[in-house]
Amino acid sequence: MTDDAAPTVDPEETIDLLQELVRTPSPYFEEAEICEFVYDWLDARGHDPEYHHVSEPDITEYEGDNVVARLTGSDPDAPTLLLNAHVDTVKLVEDWEEDPCSGRIEGGKLYGQGACDMKGGLAAVMTAFDALADVPLAGDVLLTAVVDEEGPYGLGTDRLIRDGYTDDCDAAVVTEPGPILAQSDVENPALLLGARGRFLYDIEVRGHAAHGSQPEKGVNAVVEAGELAAALNDIETGDHPRLGSGSVCPLQIEGGSQTLSVPERARLMVDRHVVVGETMEDARADAERVVAELDLQSDVEIGFREAPDPHIVYGPYVTDEKHPLVTALADAARAVADTDPDYGYFSSVGDFNYLGDRADLPTVIVGPDGENIHGAGEFVYTDEVVEVADIVADAAVRFCG
Repeated sequence: MTDDAAPTVDPEETIDLLQELVRTPSPYFEEAEICEFVYDWLDARGHDPEYHHVSEPDITEYEGDNVVARLTGSDPDAPTLLLNAHVDTVKLVEDWEEDPCSGRIEGGKLYGQGACDMKGGLAAVMTAFDALADVPLAGDVLLTAVVDEEGPYGLGTDRLIRDGYTDDCDAAVVTEPGPILAQSDVENPALLLGARGRFLYDIEVRGHAAHGSQPEKGVNAVVEAGELAAALNDIETGDHPRLGSGSVCPLQIEGGSQTLSVPERARLMVDRHVVVGETMEDARADAERVVAELDLQSDVEIGFREAPDPHIVYGPYVTDEKHPLVTALADAARAVADTDPDYGYFSSVGDFNYLGDRADLPTVIVGPDGENIHGAGEFVYTDEVVEVADIVADAAVRFCG
């Protein structure tokens, strides 16, 4: 691709857009206002966006809308690239010493809840998409601004997959903040080529009630749940040459309520991050082995967190460094930033797992860096937002032809 063919991203417009996005509060399950803003922004630029309804009536009773837009290329046989970013944030953190949605810019940093995770990435793909409309493309580019990534189930991207939006896609770019959540130290421009997966144990421990003054006559489910949590915390996890090691983290023990009574029930929630090669069946077998080795007096039932659909699983994935999308992004990084990109792998989970594993799409995370994500004082580097927009736009032309 020659420089003359490179799409032009307007830096000032990109940061203005980012400020507007940050100034629009959008905690997960409360995204209606920002989805309307994204829709109107795309519509005003002639991109014919659509709302894609997301409904989950059984567990969360959630109703919301993704925003979807497509640039149609000239060659139906050319590859289609998916650009994915979520519009929601975590719930607004109370410890902010200023308006958590200020969008204040100081020293090259833009502050606000979700500025880095991931409204910086959302602004980047929106302006990249807009710039691509002025460039002849052989393949299609599909933009999906999705709801509920920060919520419990990733319902927005889950619904995209279940409704077939990803069926004709050949690869995906997700503009999550990369370096701050990478497994190793990387600096932008960085391409994250995979991520660990995650299961959430939901374990019921059933003991035997007795009077609290005579605990020896009962079986204390809370005590035995604590023993189980400690043992699970120490299990050996899988290793992967790219993704590193899995991990286990007990999150919560609930049990007991009556005064002076031995608790007869306890519930244990345990996070289990896994690497490629570790399945849900492996995770269940590991927990069952731990229970057998402890020889607890309680009855223990190993389960996993209830989900709206059995396919809602954060599976691990790795994208080949030689895939055409990776080489396109690497060449774009060199053209835009005049340096070779770093390569890394994501430490946690997100919509990229759904795309890389469930949808079986080669998926790359490339996004602007910052600090304090999910916390007070969150910020994103403004120059990296613009750089990511340029890289994504440049790479889309290279990949789509």
